[in-house]
Amino acid sequence: MTAKQLRAFIAVAQTLNFAQACERLHLSQSALSLTIKALEDHLGGRLFSRTTRQVRLTPEGEALLPLARRLMAEWDNAEEQLRQRFDLQQGRVTLAAMPSFAGNLLPPLLKTFRNRYEKINVTVNDVINEQVIDMVQDGQVELGIAFEPPPSTRLQFIPLYRDRFVAVVPADAELASNQEVTWRQLLTQPFITLQRPSAVRLLLEQHLREWQLALPVAFESHQLATVGRMVGCGLGVSVVPALCREQMHELGACCMPLIDPVIERPVGILSRTDHELSVAAQALYDILLSSPVPVC
Repeated sequence: MTAKQLRAFIAVAQTLNFAQACERLHLSQSALSLTIKALEDHLGGRLFSRTTRQVRLTPEGEALLPLARRLMAEWDNAEEQLRQRFDLQQGRVTLAAMPSFAGNLLPPLLKTFRNRYEKINVTVNDVINEQVIDMVQDGQVELGIAFEPPPSTRLQFIPLYRDRFVAVVPADAELASNQEVTWRQLLTQPFITLQRPSAVRLLLEQHLREWQLALPVAFESHQLATVGRMVGCGLGVSVVPALCREQMHELGACCMPLIDPVIERPVGILSRTDHELSVAAQALYDILLSSPVPVC
């Protein structure tokens, strides 16, 4: 059965008059008759009892009518829902973002998105960099915000900006009065770091090995907020992406440029190369891509 056949059947069943049904459907009488005949041939029997004066439903036609009405109502509902998705009047976007982005740049971007598409729901997964990559690869989310992944992930990566790592020290520490801090100065203090397999931790260790330096780890945590609070309480120093400076200040710590070496890495949008984005996800993607690049 086709939607066209069911609509024709319902029109005739409701009017019990082929001429009136033709007007309702904007079909010629021959076209309508052929449509009904094709439906009857497909089902294997007559749906209407026709004479020169009268059209009646057969028992089989009476049985089909409520089913046809329900099917067409569901068809129309599905059609309308899809239209609303394409018109961005309905839908949902799933996104994963590393905490430094999710807690700083993302909220104002989501406000822009919400102002434009108020009926689209957004699910944000605030997870570490490695989980962002995994969730995009596994199809759990359509978009991810993370550091540039290795080529082996086979994900599309569109850079947004380069994030530079900055030193984080207690606000009352001697180092806090400096204009900038070198790694050798910073590493004389107890170090607070994110736990492995954090991409930040691995990246720092990789660069420091090249300079024959090592992290004097005193405390470890899974969350940047905890790291910032520990530094603010005077337990040690740390290094975080520059995007987290405001968050660190709110937690009682002080941030400053970190040199010798300067360590930075691209941050961008991740998506699957073998998957076309939904209309809603594409709209959010466009907002992310057109946002002002932060100065880090």
